[in-house]
Amino acid sequence: MADPANTPLGKMLLEEITPVVMVLGTPLVEEACSKNGLSFVQMLSPFCVFDNIDVPVRTASDQPYRLQKFRLRLFDASDVRQPNLEVARERLKQVITLAGEKDFSELCSDSPPIDNATARPESESLPSWFQFFNKELVRTISFSEHEAFDHPVACLFVVSSKDEQPINQFVDLFNTNKLPSLLNDGAMDPKILKHYLLVHDNQDGSTEKAIRILTEMRSTFGSDCQLLCINSSHDDLVEQQDNPWALYKSDASPGQNVGCFLSVDDLNEMKDLLQDLSTKHIIPYMEQKIRVLNQQVSATRKGFRNQIKNLWWRKGKDEIADSSNGSLYTFSSTESQIRVLGDYAFMLRDYELALSNYRLISTDYKLDKAWKRYAGVQEMMGLTFFMLDQSRKEAEYCMENAFTTYLKMGPSGQQNATRCGLWWVEMLKTRDQFKEAATVYFRMCDEDPLHSAVMLEQASYCYLLSKPPMSHKYGFHLVLSGERYKKCDQIKHAIRTFRNALSVYKETTWSHIKDHVHFHIAQWYANLGRYDLAVSHMMDVLGCSHRSKTSQDIFLRHFLQIVQKTGKTFEVMKLQLPAINTSSLKVIFEDHRTYASHTAANVKESVWRSLEEDLIPSLPTAKTNWLDLHSKLVPKKYKESNVCVAGEAVKVDIEFKNPLQIPISVSGVSLICELSATSDEMKSDASSSVSEPQNENEATKINSREMSSYFSSTEVDFSLEGGEIIMVQLMVTPRVEGILQIVGVRWNLSGSVVGFYNFDSNPIKKKKAKGRQRAESSPSDNLKFVVIKSLPKLEGFIHPLPTSAYAGDLCQLVLELRNPSECAVKNLKMKFSHPRFLSIGSQESLNVDFPACLEKRMNTEQVRPSNASNMSQPVFAFPEDTIVKGESPLLWPLWFRAAVPGNISMYMTIYYEIEDPSSTMRYRALRMHYNVQVLPSLDVSFQVSPCPSKLREFLVRMDVVNKTITESFQVHQLSAIGDQWEISLLQPVDDIFPSQSLMAGQALSCYFMLKNQPKPASPEDKSSSLSLFSGSVVRLDPQGSTEPLFDMSSSPLADFHHSERLHQKISHQGDKNTVDFILISRLLKNDDVNSRNSDPPHLFSYHSCHCSVSSRSPISWLVNGPRTLHHNFSASFCEVKLSMTIYNSSDTVASIHINTLDSLDDSSDSTGAQSSTSSGNQVGWHDVSLVTDIKVTSDVLGAQSQQPPSLDSISPFIWSASSSTKVQIDPLSTIENPLQICVFSPGTYDLSNYALHWNLQIPKNKEHSDDEGTRPSAGTYQGYPYYLTVLQKV
Repeated sequence: MADPANTPLGKMLLEEITPVVMVLGTPLVEEACSKNGLSFVQMLSPFCVFDNIDVPVRTASDQPYRLQKFRLRLFDASDVRQPNLEVARERLKQVITLAGEKDFSELCSDSPPIDNATARPESESLPSWFQFFNKELVRTISFSEHEAFDHPVACLFVVSSKDEQPINQFVDLFNTNKLPSLLNDGAMDPKILKHYLLVHDNQDGSTEKAIRILTEMRSTFGSDCQLLCINSSHDDLVEQQDNPWALYKSDASPGQNVGCFLSVDDLNEMKDLLQDLSTKHIIPYMEQKIRVLNQQVSATRKGFRNQIKNLWWRKGKDEIADSSNGSLYTFSSTESQIRVLGDYAFMLRDYELALSNYRLISTDYKLDKAWKRYAGVQEMMGLTFFMLDQSRKEAEYCMENAFTTYLKMGPSGQQNATRCGLWWVEMLKTRDQFKEAATVYFRMCDEDPLHSAVMLEQASYCYLLSKPPMSHKYGFHLVLSGERYKKCDQIKHAIRTFRNALSVYKETTWSHIKDHVHFHIAQWYANLGRYDLAVSHMMDVLGCSHRSKTSQDIFLRHFLQIVQKTGKTFEVMKLQLPAINTSSLKVIFEDHRTYASHTAANVKESVWRSLEEDLIPSLPTAKTNWLDLHSKLVPKKYKESNVCVAGEAVKVDIEFKNPLQIPISVSGVSLICELSATSDEMKSDASSSVSEPQNENEATKINSREMSSYFSSTEVDFSLEGGEIIMVQLMVTPRVEGILQIVGVRWNLSGSVVGFYNFDSNPIKKKKAKGRQRAESSPSDNLKFVVIKSLPKLEGFIHPLPTSAYAGDLCQLVLELRNPSECAVKNLKMKFSHPRFLSIGSQESLNVDFPACLEKRMNTEQVRPSNASNMSQPVFAFPEDTIVKGESPLLWPLWFRAAVPGNISMYMTIYYEIEDPSSTMRYRALRMHYNVQVLPSLDVSFQVSPCPSKLREFLVRMDVVNKTITESFQVHQLSAIGDQWEISLLQPVDDIFPSQSLMAGQALSCYFMLKNQPKPASPEDKSSSLSLFSGSVVRLDPQGSTEPLFDMSSSPLADFHHSERLHQKISHQGDKNTVDFILISRLLKNDDVNSRNSDPPHLFSYHSCHCSVSSRSPISWLVNGPRTLHHNFSASFCEVKLSMTIYNSSDTVASIHINTLDSLDDSSDSTGAQSSTSSGNQVGWHDVSLVTDIKVTSDVLGAQSQQPPSLDSISPFIWSASSSTKVQIDPLSTIENPLQICVFSPGTYDLSNYALHWNLQIPKNKEHSDDEGTRPSAGTYQGYPYYLTVLQKV
């Protein structure tokens, strides 16, 4: 540790524990000094400090030492007394108040960050008035009777040369009536050093009289007499360069010239006087006093014998009462003499001697239970240990002991405890024990809130200066201090402490204490009339969503009250009510891209780009075109800006949220904009680049408040309930060319506060990789726009497009396009994203009746052909002569069909070119977006199975489920698409639909017969699209219904079916043998006439495409021939002719090999032949019971039983034609092969003893196609049972 004398505590002890000189003067002396605005004590006080006195001192030891620093304390005799406690508190309160007034100017600026406070030294971190306050606090307990360092060492008698009988005046000054109570009460020895001073005012005449009086004084009082001449400046006032009385004359007015009549000689004379007094009188007197007292103490208290004697004597006093104030001790008592010896030695820097005497007396006071004196000695021991720089533990123990003892005494020891604590704190600070020092400060708090406030504030700085800084405790103690300042009406100090605490809580999540601090600072600023500062702090608590509803209401109410007190509409930047979600900021503007609705503008740009890629045939892609166009339109200075069109609104969507639980009212929400409009229109030069302003002076900036003719903006009013979020769209419409900048948004809260929020208009920085093109910026990257001249703009509507529909619902729509401008647009093209849901009609179908327009006509010429050929084209081009301008709209029919259930987002883009060749933009695109909710209706599925007994005939099973909740459907018709198909019912309609409708939740299954009957196509059919979607129809209406059927080959049914085929083709790819079905149904009609008239007709179509009709095998066959024959076997055997029809359902040539096998089982009889099998084939014959099956005569039976044929020689039947036949069948073709058998006896025969070997001749280029993996290319099939019954002919 450094020299203790140079530490803050060492300097404090040098100022406070130094010899006291009591001054007794006459009124004329004070009158002469008052000419300089000073009292006599104030005039001499600056010269009582000696930094280099260099005086040898010898106390109790024989070894002298030199004293370098010395100080005297001068007090008027009237001030040598214990201060009144109430007066002292008022004085301290005044000190604090004056400090608050002085520092209030600093409270109007932002509080410094906490990092700055920790980086500065302690002297700069602490408020400057703390040191002065602590000194004043120490002096409130001056001149205690038990502490000798405040007892006067000497008495200075001062008489003016103008006084009558100066010698008698000196004698009268020592009258007991004028002496302090310490001398009269016996607390101190009245035999102190006396020094006599004669003061001469040079303005009263020459010094001759004064010299004569001085001679007389020395003859009377001895050599302790001196002369001091003052006010030597007669004519001119002396202006002191460095005012030495600044620290001692705190109540001087700013214009007062203190010491104006004191010359330099006067000042030097005063210095010499006090130095002479110190070195020649006071220090020698104290040395002599120390030596005498040390001899007396050594004789009476030191040594083993004296210690035992004193201890024995002390034991006899154990029964005496507690004497905490020590009134039993007088100046002549041994204890008092030892205390004087210790204090004198301490003041002369002989700390070893002082410590030995303090130890000696400490035990006596403790045994005597003189607690105040005991604590005082312990306090001095701790200070002595510190000055000796020895035993830190002993020093802290002594200070702890003294402090605790003072506190145990109650209110009488509180002031002494405070002084002890202040010295103890400085001791700990010197050793960098700031945390422990803060604890001591906290213990010094008492019932006086003002005293506690100062102690808590000083404790907070100790936490801040500790290593590492304890910032949270620093802020917490500041808040505690501020609360106590407020109780004492020290509002400015309360503001200061709370503002310093904000530096801690500003970056933390401790929201409740942060709100508490801001709210009270705002209240206190409002009390002081600083409403601007009050509002700034109230803004920080407005968005306190974590607070209770009651607290939020209090905060908002106080905020509005403060604003109302200002008497004006307050403008606040970044007002927290309502909260603005900047991440939700979305800018919607129209350049070459225009939008029909707000929902269309919210669709991602990538969706539109993918839709519009092939919409502009003259350029590679829309993206490339826009980059080229942007570079031509925008000056280099504004290359990061967007482009908008004069007269078209720029829309900004921004989200407002009420973070509170209470409702708030917001009005006048509008955009803050700036428009730099050039005097000349922005024109393109030869290189098609827009000329930019030469400098900013050429442009006139217009802001939104002026609301001039340059642009217009909208205002929105709304109210927010607790926690409510609302998306607000604000618009600004530029009217002239120039540069538009959207700066921010403004709003009015509760009609009293105007809030502002500035957007970050800097564009997002884009990294440009080496060798790569810079990424394209998003349109809303910044809020700066280049405004170009007005352009025509299409407006589009589709009506009546439903927002919700049942799946399969088919309705007619109308597309309406309007161009309010007189400048026409041409070359219109359209593309939409969902061809399954939308179909473009022909102009002729604009005014047709629906659904009557879809009914079948007898005259095929009236049938409207479908647009199936146009459906494959991604872009629909309107007729070349189509133009849109003025008040004449363009109407075009559209068809809508709800293809599948779900939430469907449909996108449509209409491209058009501007007819005016001077237009800045050559083309624009109208983007339209619609959301349709499609609800489930009928779930229709088909299962087709080949008929086992007939070729080209199939059994169709249709399963229908009504998945609606309330609606009932009437099934109207079922169509099989294609001329080769013919569908028919297997049962009456009334049996299929007993209730003539399909109720909600009902499910049913029904069966149909489907026949494949290819028809030769005529040249007209090949060239017409009607044959593609024509087919057979089966009516499913109730029997006797006359409702017309609908034509599946007409538009839009055929168009939608074409789209469905394209969509469903993916899941049935490769299967050639398929059939399509279309089921038509209607909603069950309501009996209510009014509802029937008001409701538009509903027609529902359900398309099932690519339903497979092929089996697993590509080869199928059928054996044709008689089933029962009568033959006279007695005449000859029976020959039966058969035929085998074979069908190749594959798309390749099939090679067929037919092998017939005769029966070889000779041991079987007519009965056993039925069980004879070969490889699973049921072959042979068996006897037929003629009794049960047919009527025959008895002769036949008898003949049969009497003469059975010989089975040992012949088989029952044989294949008599070729036993092996090979044929080739073309794809999707049929051949007929003849067969013949010979039957030798009556019976029933299974003709399945044949095998069919087949092989597909697949070309090499189709060997690895997808469908080859699902169907075999070769195989062998055994014959299936064919029973032939041959009877004996009668």
